[in-house]
Amino acid sequence: MTATTSPPAGEGPGRAPGVGSAAGPALATVDSAAETRRSARSGVAGLLGAATSGLFGFVLAIVITRGYGTSGSGAFFAAIGVVTVAAAVCTLGAETGLMWALPRRRAGVTGDAARVLPVALVPPLLLAALVAVGGALAAGPLAGRLLGPAGGPLLVVTFAAVPVVVAMNLLLAVVRCVRPMRAYVSVQFLLLPVARPLLVGAAVLVGGGLLAGMTGWLVPAAVALLVCLILVAGPLGVGAGARLRPEPGDWSTFWRFALPRAASAAIDAGSMWIGVLLTSALAGPAEAGVFGAVGRYVLAGQLAMQGLRVAVSPQLSRLLGRGERAAAAAVHRQLTTWGLVLSWPVYLLLAVFAPAFLALFGAEFTAGAAAMTVLALAMLVNTGVGNVQSMLLMGGRSGLHLVAALAGLLVTVGLGLALIPGHGATGAAVAWAAGIVTENLGAATFARLVVGQRLVDTRMLAAAAATVGGVGLASVAGLAVAGRGITGLVPTVAVLAAGCVGLLTLPRVRSGIRVTMMQIRGGAPAGAPPRTSKGR
Repeated sequence: MTATTSPPAGEGPGRAPGVGSAAGPALATVDSAAETRRSARSGVAGLLGAATSGLFGFVLAIVITRGYGTSGSGAFFAAIGVVTVAAAVCTLGAETGLMWALPRRRAGVTGDAARVLPVALVPPLLLAALVAVGGALAAGPLAGRLLGPAGGPLLVVTFAAVPVVVAMNLLLAVVRCVRPMRAYVSVQFLLLPVARPLLVGAAVLVGGGLLAGMTGWLVPAAVALLVCLILVAGPLGVGAGARLRPEPGDWSTFWRFALPRAASAAIDAGSMWIGVLLTSALAGPAEAGVFGAVGRYVLAGQLAMQGLRVAVSPQLSRLLGRGERAAAAAVHRQLTTWGLVLSWPVYLLLAVFAPAFLALFGAEFTAGAAAMTVLALAMLVNTGVGNVQSMLLMGGRSGLHLVAALAGLLVTVGLGLALIPGHGATGAAVAWAAGIVTENLGAATFARLVVGQRLVDTRMLAAAAATVGGVGLASVAGLAVAGRGITGLVPTVAVLAAGCVGLLTLPRVRSGIRVTMMQIRGGAPAGAPPRTSKGR
């Protein structure tokens, strides 16, 4: 059985000639091995960028928590939550729409890709401007509930920045589609995460308050927006004669996909921040500060999957748009295995040694140890199923993704309202963990039904078992030495490092590394015959 399926008849405004077109030339069956090599190269670039972003995100969390304490950092995290959720709502799913639509169009002066820009940019920016004005006018009453009586000016600045953040997010999606991966990595994973702790730290050093610190967090977004404008103009032919006037069909095609994603995008981006805002409102800024600090660790561990997702989303859109489901599933399985091996050790260590990690923020933050353990275990499910959300979205099934995301949100908010007043940060963590598991299991089920291919294989299961076994044994050694504190974490990491060095002596492991390196360089293993997706 071939993986190639009959594409839908007719080009439609969202397809380039010959891509999913009955009028175009017959499509050759995709080489799954070639696609996994392509995804390996993009995935490594995404992983390196995500590692840098995670490091500096952690530095930023230390700067905020050390500089402003539990109550101050709670207000700071709540302000970040406001701009993050507001920007996600105002984006209306258009950033994912761009990632879905642009790979199916022709770039350049004579192409039709530039026509998507007005369709994708105008409605979100208009809504963002309205939210900025309305939010600034309502900042006083909102601040009294979320940030304390002195938080009005902080909330005004936060809302004023929403249009800038929305425009940046949309243009970053364009950059990912029309420029090499390194361009996206440079802006999203280097410029933003490196500049923010530097500017926020400078505000702390000169004695600036929360307003100065938040300004330092927002300024890099404006710089990134300008960089993105420069990066996208050339490839799309903007200013060189490319047609920018959309056709009527462009609007309907794009927004039929994007609008269901609008709600799920807001849920995805605000998953942690909804918990911060609920905790701040129901249990006070200090508990919100603890929960925010826990959330920074949890999100940092997810950066490997984020890096892989943005690396291959355009590739998945192209493959699924052509009906090459077997090749798309092969890409998914490979990168899920990578993400699992990279992420699960982080989350297992966070779960076992939560007090040690939180102590780096200050002694008062160790109260969030139980919350971190609960969330770290939930994130094993999140990373274990892989980027099933991307499989749904890049396959054009944004409605099913919305169903899964909405189910997770309802669980999170419902349990949060019940648990946060009595249990603070721990209650918020239990609520969010339940929402994470609900959404991911739902999305994984939908993706399997839609793609019709195996999304889990024996290699993934073996990698999961080996990871849990190795980290588990090392953790037992650390706990036996000195418990869950720093003195227990250090020997655990040492045992893991020694185990990794020992694995490198095994011929099978070295062979696997050589194959992966050849994929990254763009070659095929010596003596390997070319493979296609037939019969897979």
